[in-house]
Order: sequence, then C-alpha cells, then structure tokens
Amino acid sequence: IEGLNLCTSGSATSCEECLLIHPKCAWCSKEEFGSTKSITSRCDFLQNLIANGCAGAIENPSSSISVVRNVPLSSKGSGQTHLDVTQITPQKVALNLRPGDQTSFRVQVRQVEDYPVDLYYLMDLSLSMNDDLDNIRNLGTKLAEEMRKLTSNFRLGFGSFVDKNISPFSYTAPRYQNNPCIGYKLFPSCVPSFGFRHLLSLTDKVDRFNEEVQKQKVSRNRDAPEGGFDAILQAAVCKEKIGWRKEASHLLVFTTDDVPHIALDGKLGGLVQPHDGQCHLNEANEYSASSQLDYPSLALLGEKLAENNIHLIFAVTKSHYILYKNFTALIPGTTVEILHKDSKNIIELIVKAYNSIRSKVELTVWDSPEDIGLTFTATCQDGLSYPGLRKCGDLKIGDTVSFEVAVEARSCPAEDTSHTFTIKPAGFRDTLEVAVTYKCLCGCTGHAAPASGKCSGNGTYACGLCDCDPGYLGARCECEEGASGDLHHALCREAEGKPLCSGRGECSCNQCLCYESEFGNIYGPFCECDDFSCARYKGVLCSGHGECHCGECKCHAGYIGDNCNCSTEMDSCVSSDGQMCSGRGACICGKCQCTEPGAFGETCEKCPTCPGVCSTKRDCIECKLFNSGRLADNQTCQKHCKDEIITTVDVLETDDPNAILCAYPVNNCVMKFTYLELPSGKSNLTVLKEPACSSAPSAVTIVLAVIGSVVLIGIILLGLWKLLVTIHDRREFDRFQSERSRARYEMASNPLYRRPISTHNVEFTFNKLNKSYNGTVD
Repeated sequence: IEGLNLCTSGSATSCEECLLIHPKCAWCSKEEFGSTKSITSRCDFLQNLIANGCAGAIENPSSSISVVRNVPLSSKGSGQTHLDVTQITPQKVALNLRPGDQTSFRVQVRQVEDYPVDLYYLMDLSLSMNDDLDNIRNLGTKLAEEMRKLTSNFRLGFGSFVDKNISPFSYTAPRYQNNPCIGYKLFPSCVPSFGFRHLLSLTDKVDRFNEEVQKQKVSRNRDAPEGGFDAILQAAVCKEKIGWRKEASHLLVFTTDDVPHIALDGKLGGLVQPHDGQCHLNEANEYSASSQLDYPSLALLGEKLAENNIHLIFAVTKSHYILYKNFTALIPGTTVEILHKDSKNIIELIVKAYNSIRSKVELTVWDSPEDIGLTFTATCQDGLSYPGLRKCGDLKIGDTVSFEVAVEARSCPAEDTSHTFTIKPAGFRDTLEVAVTYKCLCGCTGHAAPASGKCSGNGTYACGLCDCDPGYLGARCECEEGASGDLHHALCREAEGKPLCSGRGECSCNQCLCYESEFGNIYGPFCECDDFSCARYKGVLCSGHGECHCGECKCHAGYIGDNCNCSTEMDSCVSSDGQMCSGRGACICGKCQCTEPGAFGETCEKCPTCPGVCSTKRDCIECKLFNSGRLADNQTCQKHCKDEIITTVDVLETDDPNAILCAYPVNNCVMKFTYLELPSGKSNLTVLKEPACSSAPSAVTIVLAVIGSVVLIGIILLGLWKLLVTIHDRREFDRFQSERSRARYEMASNPLYRRPISTHNVEFTFNKLNKSYNGTVD
C-alpha cells in the first residue's frame, strides 16, 4: 500500500482500537509476529498482514446486512385487509456495522391503486365564513361522487372550530354569553364561541355529513386570528373518536379565511402551560382544554401529523395563501390550495390536493441514532439517480420508485448496545424497520486467557498480546514497575543518540511510561506520538472532522485533507433541479466552484447571463403566484424558489440596464417580467399582474377593413392614373406651344391669300317712287 499507512501510523494497542482507525485496517492475533519494539505493526492493511505471514490469524470484520421481512409490493388497495396491502419493501432489515464500513440496501415504494381514503373536513365557523357554510350544505354527496372516481373505499367526517372562549380572543361579557352577535347589525344572531367541536366521525354514509353541516350555525370571535391549530391537533391525536383507519390514507382538510393563532399567543389570555399534544375531547366531543392550554406550536403539529400519517391540506383564501404556504415548509407532508371566498371550488381543491399528494413520495427517518450516518440516492421514473435526494415527484398511481440507503456507524457505543430506527414515506402507514448492532469486538478477545504463562503469569493473553496486571510491565509482563538500570533502557530509544522516550516519558523495564500533558495524550513505544500536534483549521484540531494520531489527522469518513477540512460529500452541491452545481461548476470540498462565467450562489444556481434562466424564473413565478406549473408542489416550490422576491406591478418598467426582460406565452397572451440579481444572493422578480393580451378582431371588422382597403387601393390607383394623364397632356400642350412659337407666320399674313388683280365699280341710277338711288337698292 503506497503513501501514508493509516493503520501502522495509528496508536492501536489492541485489536479493538485497530478496527476503529479505518475500515480497511486488520489485526494479526498470531503470537509470534512483528517486532518486539512495536505492537502497532500488528495493525495493518489486510494485504500487508498476509504478506508478512499472518494468514489464518487475522481479525478483519466487515459490515453486513440481512433482510428479515420482505413482502412484495401490492398493486391494489381496496378489497384487501390492511395487513395485505404493502407499499414499501423490504419491511425489516438487520444491520451489523463495523465503524466506518459503509453498507447499503435498496428500498422500493409504490402508491397502490384504489387505496382507501379517510377525509376529515375541518371548517372555520367564525362569522366571516357564513356564505361558505351555505355552499357546503350538500358537499358530502358531491365530494363522495368525485372521490369515488379515485377510490372505491371512501369515508368522510366533519368538525368545526372558532377560537378559545376567553378574553381577548372572544366576547366574554355576560351579555354575549348566549349570543356574541348582539348589537351587530349585519348579523344579529349567532351561537356562542367554542374551541373545537367534533361533529361526525368518519363514515361512508355521506348523507349524515350533509345533515350535520345543515345543523351548523356560525359564531363570532373578537380578534381576527382563529383557533384552528387547536382543532388540527385534536383531529390528529383523537384517533378513536375521529375514526382514522390504519389501512387508509388520511386527509385532513382545513378551511379558513384568516390567519391562525400559534404557540405563545395564549399568554395574552393568561395561558402559560404549553400544549401537551394529547387528546382532550370530552363526552360532548368538544375540546375541553381550550381554556387551560396554549395553542400548539408548528413543531408539535408536524410531529403529531406525521406520527398519525395524516396529510394536512390548507384550503385558504388568496390573501393568506403565502402565509400558509410558508407553513408547509415547516410542517412536512402538508399542501396549500386557494379557496374561493364562498368555498365554491372546495371539491376541485380537494381532488387537486389529493392528486398532488399521490404524485410524490418522500422518505422520512424516525429515531435515527446520533452515531449513525445515512445518505440517500433516489431513482425516480426517469431512471436517473439523484444522490442526496430522498424524494420523487411527478408520479402516477401504480408507479414504483426506489431509494439506495447507505448506512455507516461513526463510532462504537457501549458493549451490547443496539439501536432501531424507522424509515417511512411521508403520510404512509407502511414503514421499514432497521435494527442496528455493532461489530466493535474482535473474535480473539473472546478467547482471552487470564494469568497466562505467555505473560509470565502476570497478565491476560488476548489477540497475540499481553495485558499486564497492575504493577507489571513489558511485552511479556516480565518487569515490575520501578525497576531501572541500563539493561532496561536499551529499548526505550527510537534510534541511537535520541533521548530516552523522546524526552516525553520515563523508561521502566525497557518500556516507556509517557508523561501526562494538559494538551492531550502522549503515547507510542517511544512516547513519540501525541493527539494534539496536528494541523488545525480555524483553530479547531483536524477541523473537528478527524482524530489526531501521531502528528497527522486521521479524517472521519467523508472528509480528506491535511486538516480534514475538505468534505467528500456532494449533497450540498446538488442544486434544486438535481444537477451538480446546476451544471455550471465543480464540487470541491463540499462546495461549488462555479466555472460558468457570470454564475454564482451556493450551487451556482444564479446566472443572469446564462441561457435558460428565464424559464427557471418562470417556474418560480407560476408556482408562487398562481400555484401552477412544473413546481406547483408546495415543498418543491419552496425549496427551488426560496431566494426569489416576487413583486407584481400594473406597468413593467424596463429602464434598469441590469434587469433582464423575459416573456412567455399564456393562453394566447404574453406574460412579461424582469429579474435582477441582488447583492444578498436573492433575485428580485417584477411581474405584470395580468398577461398582455390583444383582442381578436370581429368578422365585421375584418370585412369592413378588406372593403376599405380595396376602395383605398382603387382610389390610389385612379389618382395615379389621373396624375399620369395630366402629366402627359401637359407635356403635349407644352410641345404644341413650343412648335407654335417657332412658326414664321401669323394668322394675319396667310401665304395662300392673294389680293384681287382688278376691281369693278358699277354705277347706276334709277327712280322708284320718285326717289333716286345711286348704287344701292333698299
């Protein structure tokens, strides 16, 4: 083995210590082996021990796994007993782990078809929900019809809540005891306020649901927030009264139009006792501890919902959608949908949420020991492996996904210690039980011989070495403490000329007794080693990720480097889309080093100049603002878009030169937005409130436009023709004028005209009626 030998350079003085140094270290238990000066040579790599003649006497245990129970996955849910339906395989495995030696097993999960469903409808009956109550009076029948399209085994229950009936949450004055709506002109009559009331246990008789809803009347509380979290917790933990079945999928639909009270709000009413997470329904099925216990915390809600395999669906109005969506990131297994103000879309909402729940599988781990390391690799429907992920989405009913689970023990607990932890898909009743035992003892230790002759009768012989009794020293326990002399100093020098015991101990019976140090332990055959003279990182020895052995850091599994500050884990480099460093860099020491110009962020996810960024931002806009698109799943959206700050505007400003303008089509319209990367690492997205749309012209408009165009073109052509004719006529006239001006005569001197050569005058005279006329006759 080339390079540093972790095994021989360690401080192992026993077989058990050797096994802890590294999973590839082995121990030679042969009696005659190695140098009399050193016992660490017994701890070496397997190949070296065999080469040095220790075959047949080597202790080298490895981690092992055995499948205890492995029932095949079911294909259908209804029509079988709950014991027959299996959605996860295997169901139980047993691991025997050697520290540092990783082993793995594969888990398969399938959402079976026609799985039974229990749905408990929890409604806010404060005054503002009065119109909603009117719209759900026949909800049971319609909801059952829709849900039976998804499962043949459906049951429905009903409960309601308002708020704690104490001040300042409700009206507590005597005049309001029977009717808190007295003096309220818009709604002068209502029932007294209450915390939570269980009205109908889960049943397949949906007519009873309609009957119970029709009996209900609204109440009135004083402040805006409601006591819904009290109701959720009681509905989750009162399993017998609610009627949750073990073999069914549990859905808890929570409808409200306002924000909830949370833990510590109860102090305003003098409630200082935290919620105990227990069921407190009295004989009348009302929450009896409403005036004694504070509101439950989000952590307690999440714990109890997961413990009882309940999927919580927040059905809330649009104005409170963002708040409840943030809750889903803190309460695993929850979803949120937008409820219309009159609850008319409640059936579509429930069906959509149920389909969303059934389209994903996420593994959770319960009661995992601190000294156990778990890593997951998901293989989803696309057939690709996603290291570090324990969730698959976009699944169809009946799809099977698998997860590779790698398990590693980091240390050895006390002898005979065993642990058990559970792996289960979120919201499933099916679990995988993992039993863990530890291989921390060598087999040769079980054959120890006390007062052995091999140890001069002064010690216990085990695994090739003597463990001397108190007061005795030496490889064979042949010396007593305090014996001195040059004869016993020869083996206390590492080399000729070097100080005894490296100057850090005393030599007794050819064996160094190392001094104690306030900084740590000094050890080794010549006291040449210690556990504090190693490289540090930020003042921490071996970065806190390794052990100091003889001046060198022996890194824990998953870390490398001189000071163990370089992680080999790549989970932190996997971006939200499953790629390593978003495909824009390399993972070095557990951190992304971005290589794409312009890329930055923890996983190089930010890159304003990279192609395809607009489509990524579009996914976040669609899921955050409209609860649609590829990332509509609540937890996926929260994870992918946690750094996006989205603002809606009526008019989009594009003056900022650093802002990138993006657009995408939406139902024959165009949605435009700009985004700007902020110095804090977040992205500022400015989005139009409504897509920019152009209205389609009517048929009449088109016909009139065509006719007008034809007429206009005709007029233009006539105008051109007239212009050409006019130009032609003018040119002809000008030519005529030009020719006329060049003529040599005028009309007054016609060359064809000839004057008469002679003239004749006739003179005559006659009388007519005694009148004389000369040349003329009248």
